[in-house]
Amino acid sequence: MDVRRAGERYRGGDRESGIDSRHAFSFGPHYDPDNLRFGAVIACNEERLAPGAGFDEHPHSHTEIVTWVVEGELTHRDSTGHETTVRPGDLQHLSAAAGVRHVERNDGGTPLTFVQTWLAPLTPGGTPSYERIAGIADSTPYAVPGAGALLHVRRPAAGERTAVPDAAHVYAHVVRGRVRLAGEELHPGDSARITGASGLEVEAVTAAELLLWELSR
Repeated sequence: MDVRRAGERYRGGDRESGIDSRHAFSFGPHYDPDNLRFGAVIACNEERLAPGAGFDEHPHSHTEIVTWVVEGELTHRDSTGHETTVRPGDLQHLSAAAGVRHVERNDGGTPLTFVQTWLAPLTPGGTPSYERIAGIADSTPYAVPGAGALLHVRRPAAGERTAVPDAAHVYAHVVRGRVRLAGEELHPGDSARITGASGLEVEAVTAAELLLWELSR
């Protein structure tokens, strides 16, 4: 298990424009050849947007993009005609496929925080697709078949234990609260990269929320 702390993330964005980005993997000008990906995960970005701030229209291709809103409301518009508002507890999945353009903004009056994970597809190309699921449940993992991945959202109460999926690779990201995993205490923004996960459990030190990516490769 390789633990990466929140303070180790690469800082990006444009804070004068209200954008604060924190990257877990090599990203943009923060090139690190030893930190390019883990399994199918090629990016896990924490994004903080001030009211009125956002990312203007920009392209993506050959990437499965999954967004989890922590607080505030995310306005999404893309070149396939989707325009949605994503709220805490909602999950958004944009399959960029052969190419798509989109806009991400905080059009609300309060700060917006979201976690966005990018996954490499099993097969590049194809037709872009979009899905938003309101109020995703802990008990039902969300499948990203194009990347051979499952996302488990867990919200244990203090003292509760929850199983880590047995998988070739598991990427764990703590959204809020504190948890203990294999003797390590993890705080918000911390992550763990687990290879050959088998029989592991997460214990919630406080009420917590975490994202567990089960990766087949």
